[in-house]
Amino acid sequence: MPSVIIEVRREYTPEQEVAIMDAVHHALVEHFKIPEKDKHIRLIAHLPHRFACPPQLEQAEYQTQITISAFSGRSIDAKRNLYQGIVQNLEILSIPKQCISILLQEIPLENWGIRGGQAACDVNLGFKVDV
Repeated sequence: MPSVIIEVRREYTPEQEVAIMDAVHHALVEHFKIPEKDKHIRLIAHLPHRFACPPQLEQAEYQTQITISAFSGRSIDAKRNLYQGIVQNLEILSIPKQCISILLQEIPLENWGIRGGQAACDVNLGFKVDV
């Protein structure tokens, strides 16, 4: 049950925003093997002056920062595949790959409270974390 925040520095239409969130979610389903219905994603559109990025970055208006908080345990290959999958899915939506940054924060199961205040390590998640 990864929790995702996507931050952009330009406005998109509501349909484009949903497509961006879906692109990231589909990569998580494919590469982290989470259930399709397990969708916890927020998109925040910043005014450009509130989202600094390197001045030499071409097409800075497309800068996209994706922060994923997920349970610890995925393999390095799963992580590499996730990063590539996200970039490929967003390139289809005309977001240049050089404008995409992904930060994966891994959280031990015992440090994540879910399903009415239970530690995730005490719950049957319904999917494997060690993919």
